[in-house]
Amino acid sequence: MSTQNVSDLVHPIRFVERRKLLQSAAAVAAAGVLPVAAASAPKKITVVTGSTHRRGASFLLTDEFIRGAKEVGAEIYRFDAAFKRVTACSGCDHCGLGSSPCVYRDDMFELNPHLIDCDLVVLSTPLYYFGFSAQLKLVIDRFYAINSQLHSPRQTVLLAAAWNNNDWTYTALESHYETLVRYMGWTDMGRVVATDSGTRGMCESTEFPQMAYELGKKVGTR
Repeated sequence: MSTQNVSDLVHPIRFVERRKLLQSAAAVAAAGVLPVAAASAPKKITVVTGSTHRRGASFLLTDEFIRGAKEVGAEIYRFDAAFKRVTACSGCDHCGLGSSPCVYRDDMFELNPHLIDCDLVVLSTPLYYFGFSAQLKLVIDRFYAINSQLHSPRQTVLLAAAWNNNDWTYTALESHYETLVRYMGWTDMGRVVATDSGTRGMCESTEFPQMAYELGKKVGTR
């Protein structure tokens, strides 16, 4: 067979295959099922609050942060520690810093998977005697049982509300927070530490709720 004859056979076959491919693509497009680029997974944010007041100032900051983060597509899990059953860590070391489950079978077992799997942890607290509230501190102390799993790169945010506005109001809390972040190997993505915000009404008249909302939008995407 001559070269010319081979060419005559091959080219029509290619043409027919290409035409069939185009027809198939047109049919798929008409059905509205053309493949699209996969969207990036939403950022996973775990929010842990420490207030006993659902209408309090720190909850207002939390709500605004979550609103901003959701607007940019973040996936939120919220754990209101004051309304959960969280037992104080007794230092029994049964967990072995994460090698075995904690002996206290309480609501921390609901929270722990979300702490381990998230991209960003938010700690939200009213300022009680210049530190975290007892309710939030219970949760932080129980990090001990999943310590090894939490020691991995993730981001964090601090939200807090206080009555007074001295320049040293947040010195102790921020020092504790910074030390925790450093120990865990996390990255601080921002803080909203509200002053003159002893009640929700007081906080509403400040710029801090808007700041929390903007921070949520800023850190809510990958």
